[in-house]
Amino acid sequence: MSEAPQHFDLAVVGGGPAGLAAAVALADAGARVALIAPRPSVDDWRTTALLGDSVDFLERHGVWSELRAAAAPLRHMRLIDASSRLFRAPDVTFDAREIGRDLFGYNVANGPLVAALSDAVAARSGGIVRYQTLFQTLGHSEGGERLTLSSGEAVTASLVVAADGRNSGVRQAAGIEVKSWSYPQEALVLALSHREPHHDTSVEFHTEAGPFTLVPHGPGRSSLVWMDRPEVIERMAGLDDAALALEIERRCGSAWGAMTVDSPRQRWPISGFHARQLAAGRVVLVGEAAHGFPPIGAQGFNLTLRDIAKLEKIVRADTHPSTGKPLDGAAVARSYGHARRFDVIGRVTGVDLLNRSLLSDFLPTQFVRAAGLMLAKELGPVRRLMMRAGLAAR
Repeated sequence: MSEAPQHFDLAVVGGGPAGLAAAVALADAGARVALIAPRPSVDDWRTTALLGDSVDFLERHGVWSELRAAAAPLRHMRLIDASSRLFRAPDVTFDAREIGRDLFGYNVANGPLVAALSDAVAARSGGIVRYQTLFQTLGHSEGGERLTLSSGEAVTASLVVAADGRNSGVRQAAGIEVKSWSYPQEALVLALSHREPHHDTSVEFHTEAGPFTLVPHGPGRSSLVWMDRPEVIERMAGLDDAALALEIERRCGSAWGAMTVDSPRQRWPISGFHARQLAAGRVVLVGEAAHGFPPIGAQGFNLTLRDIAKLEKIVRADTHPSTGKPLDGAAVARSYGHARRFDVIGRVTGVDLLNRSLLSDFLPTQFVRAAGLMLAKELGPVRRLMMRAGLAAR
């Protein structure tokens, strides 16, 4: 007779930053957690901007101390209209000090971020059991959900957290549909060094084909996210490092001086989506299992951490020792789905509209965008409102 599967309060599926952060936060909320995913590679040269409460989240869970030395501060954010359209927006610089902050946040490389989160998981071996295997199937069991794994093992959980990315197998197994769309764009991502300092300023050049964004990545270094038409990105990706560096320098007006490409390159098509539900039964979606959009305004992982922080708060209330009862996964899922829907839909819609406004040849759209940035430049209250909205600050 085979042994009964081990039971957990929560099973987190996914070993990227979202899954690791969810496992740590939920274990700290008092839950017993199964983390199901092979170990991710920490050899990742891409970066993630941590804005607003995201650094507070990592600090609260003991992760930030390991990351601080590898993080580049973001004090200013500048928008430059580099298009040749009839209605052009003025240049606008946002300064964190205007909203009472020293920084908007930090830019960190994904490798150190994953390593720090993995160390935090390992430090919670009493609350997190790690299964370095793949999720296969999801089914109902008495008091929870049964997950079968590629190793042949099975576990049960009162609540399942899908943190397994855009092509989430858990989301599909739970029968949750998505609304998705694509854009006539691709992105080229790389890191580079430059002769002139960036002064802790992230600069986003807005062109007719999308944003061209340079984000501080340490002294004399920046990370680049270049969104453009697929044929342009294909041509740029085919250049050697020296020719590509010259083209990047030309596009940003040599403001950073001579440049040197010093990382591998990655390119991918630009698309967007959101799940039609954020929860179903005893399954909840976080991160890119729930939402995805173009890399504009550094919103992606910050939205993910807000997902996890809200789920942590709900689980913490349900697992409080005074309740003396097992986790009610269905109730937690209902509360989470209701609590997160407006922030997720609002953020996905906002980024979508901003990207489309850059691509649009419709003159009224160009006028509205230019007028909005003119108000931000000239009126402090509007500028501060936009900064707080970008940080999701209350």
